[in-house]
Amino acid sequence: MPLLEFTDKGIYCAAGRFYVDPWLPVDDAVITHAHADHAYTGHKRYLAHHLSREVLLYRLGDITLQTVEYGETVFKNGVAITLFPAGHVIGSAQIKIEHKGEIWVVSGDYKVEDDGVCTPFEPVQCHHFISECTFGMPVYKWKPQPEVFAEVNSWWQNNVQNNLATVIVGYSLGKAQRILQNLNLDIGNVYTHGVIENTNEALRRNGIVLNPTHRITQESVKEEVRKGIIIAPPSSVGTPWMRKFAPYSFGYCSGWMTIRGAKRRRAADRGFVLSDHADWTGLISAIDATRCESVYLTHGSTATFSKYLSEIGFDAHEVHTLYGTDEDDAPAQTTETKIADNNSQEPAESMANEGGEA
Repeated sequence: MPLLEFTDKGIYCAAGRFYVDPWLPVDDAVITHAHADHAYTGHKRYLAHHLSREVLLYRLGDITLQTVEYGETVFKNGVAITLFPAGHVIGSAQIKIEHKGEIWVVSGDYKVEDDGVCTPFEPVQCHHFISECTFGMPVYKWKPQPEVFAEVNSWWQNNVQNNLATVIVGYSLGKAQRILQNLNLDIGNVYTHGVIENTNEALRRNGIVLNPTHRITQESVKEEVRKGIIIAPPSSVGTPWMRKFAPYSFGYCSGWMTIRGAKRRRAADRGFVLSDHADWTGLISAIDATRCESVYLTHGSTATFSKYLSEIGFDAHEVHTLYGTDEDDAPAQTTETKIADNNSQEPAESMANEGGEA
């Protein structure tokens, strides 16, 4: 049998008796990162990177959690497990699993561009590579991050000059911190929705240094908030919470903004092409750098990308998993994505806070 197999609970290592990112309750779970489609409740024991610790505890509650550093090897029943940077969000990791000379790498989600916020992606050589392909189509090619944030900061500055509040939307873990760290704070203060700030506070407890933010509460002065920039989660779009800051200009950060009409479907004034996933070129370069014999594609444009990889000489396979459902910034359903608009899975506590914020 191969070292890893794909089961109805998740990716399973029978020799080590553990799962990677399982979606049903198991005894031992190794977690690539803290997004809701990879880190589920109900497992007896969790293993993850130490920078995921506080976010996992915030999202999952009182769990039995062991954390390790990048490059640190631990053993489960004689199977070696080592975490390497995935470059997706803070604390995200690729899981290298080695036993009797056989090496697999489970990448989770990843991007190859260094965003200056999370530890940059590091290729890991292996025999078998399990990869996402959320943006596994040639149309998805990202501009360099500095160009995107030059657009964001210019838009914010213009809004201030035109007496418009600025609301920028991104997923609460990953995108929000990336936005925060690349804003020009000479323009004004940064204000955050409760869901965003709860995540920021968890990361700060973990020792992450983030730019200063101001949580929006019922005591916040509307006119002061309107002078700055508001970072909000996708779940806030179109809600009374957001409408309180009118008149405003609303910008959406997502890789899906590449698609014609995605901005319109999100009713956004501006769409910024910014993703925490690898684009077409990044996926190919990452897979090529592993020098793998086989690649398994877990979610995204698996059919398109698998066909292309096979044409250029890879032994590529499509596999079914439940990953990919944290992408709450996905477009309305298309033939390639088929991802529902409402599949954001913030923790219950965070969603409850949403209605209470002014």
